[in-house]
Amino acid sequence: MPDDRPARPINRPAPARTIARRFEQDLSAPVLAAGSRIRNVRQISERVAMGRALWRELVIGFASQLGELRLGFTQLAALYVLADGSTLTVGELAESINRSPSATSRLIDGLVKRRLVERQVEEEDRRQKILRLTPRGQAVLRVVDRARAEQFLSAVRPLPTAERAIVAMGVAALATHAISRRGRLIRTPQED
Repeated sequence: MPDDRPARPINRPAPARTIARRFEQDLSAPVLAAGSRIRNVRQISERVAMGRALWRELVIGFASQLGELRLGFTQLAALYVLADGSTLTVGELAESINRSPSATSRLIDGLVKRRLVERQVEEEDRRQKILRLTPRGQAVLRVVDRARAEQFLSAVRPLPTAERAIVAMGVAALATHAISRRGRLIRTPQED
């Protein structure tokens, strides 16, 4: 029996290789331009090392927080995918986080047990289950977001005002680019 329902749109993430290629293309011109202004190769090397040190500090802090929350990175990714308020099937979520449907189903089982995600029967097709972030899941994401922001700000606060302004402009540009590539702004419900 043919299914006459309209297909649900699926936002498929770009494969990792495509993202890496775009990242390299996006950075190529600015890196080359900076290279022409910074004649000293040692200066470029020092800036890369400083960026790596900052990245290392942020990643270690992030990993520590995930350990405290007893969350894996893939679980957190699933929560963020569901954070925009959309409802997805396990298959759609699996595509979004680049995992198999069976692995994603097991991942969701754990998040459901912790009451971070809920499964609901889809009204149009009762055989299909849709996933939704719970208020508890939204609260976990707010905690993660606040801690990451605080860690980032603690690295930025000691900078002179002019350098903080440059960082703020850079972060705004990166956020705008990420939002436009994704096609929509992710909004989380405000705390009561």
